[in-house]
Amino acid sequence: MYDLIIVGAGPAGITAAVYAARKRMQLLVISKDIGGQAAWSGDIENYTGYQFISGPELAAKFEEHMRQYNIALKENESVNGIRKTQNVITVTTEKGSYECRSLIIASGKRTRELNVPGEKEYKNKGLTYCATCDGPLFADKDVAVIGGGNSALDAALQLVNIASKVYMVNNVSVLGGDAIMREKLEVNLKVTIFNDSRVKAILGDKMVKALRINTAQGEKELAVQGVFVEVGLIPNSEFAKDLDKNKLGEIRINPQNETNIPGTNSKMLKKKIIKIGNKGIEAIAIKLLTKTFVLLRGSKGYIMCGYLNLKVAQKFQDAAAKIVGVASIEDALKAQIHSCTPQAKKIGIKPGQPVKDALRIIA
Repeated sequence: MYDLIIVGAGPAGITAAVYAARKRMQLLVISKDIGGQAAWSGDIENYTGYQFISGPELAAKFEEHMRQYNIALKENESVNGIRKTQNVITVTTEKGSYECRSLIIASGKRTRELNVPGEKEYKNKGLTYCATCDGPLFADKDVAVIGGGNSALDAALQLVNIASKVYMVNNVSVLGGDAIMREKLEVNLKVTIFNDSRVKAILGDKMVKALRINTAQGEKELAVQGVFVEVGLIPNSEFAKDLDKNKLGEIRINPQNETNIPGTNSKMLKKKIIKIGNKGIEAIAIKLLTKTFVLLRGSKGYIMCGYLNLKVAQKFQDAAAKIVGVASIEDALKAQIHSCTPQAKKIGIKPGQPVKDALRIIA
């Protein structure tokens, strides 16, 4: 049995795996692929530490880091169910089943479909959902990007370097996304933007030949050989049938990233940098649950976990000191443990022991 199973190997899942491996946890990562949405991205200019890096390059860096720890990995497997019996969580895939004490769901999201005539017929026949993967196939051709958020802007910016003409079809009055990306597209002579417009149908013979859209001025038909769909994402959460979800299919969590089933944690965040920070903290919190620690160390300080209650793990620095009733973090480290569970006593932690000494035991 594993201490921890992580579902997903995008930025969040890989970061959690690295933190957990450094804590010597017995863990398993299960994922259909490696890199997640980061691998689909084109040029990335807002990732701390890299002024410029491509999505596939960044995904490769994530994978390289994870593999340094010899983490058990089940790649090309999709999870189709989870269940908890007493204190054991069973994760099932199409290839087998695996047991663990704690579970992190970092399964990410997938692209949303248009659900218009011609979409299914021309999928992979000129219609695609990944400019990074398929963009080079449309060199010197006319293409359309459907959507108006960051994903659509990113796709269009990749395609202006490949295609002859790029149409953007956006269903609201103005493009969304980052201003710097919008500005690059709005001044590019290869780009024509149709705001307040909706796709009516994908047309073609054996391959895509045109896109029919409804605009504010009426119906138009755009002669294109490629259509790139970037209209949002759907959570990969269908396998988690017993977990509470919102109307979007996102798994509901409390401030400690816990679901309604104890030991099952989830975080589906859109910003890669937030995923990395929160998942690292979460992996250490899981260590507290599985190994009966009494202290949580975050990136900005220490949080005392009296009675192993992870609710105190919500804030850092001064807040941590207030939680344990001392004046500063330094004093918190000098404070004595008030009480602990029998499991904690088994690994050498005792009531009255200075927190600093307990840290040495669990490090």
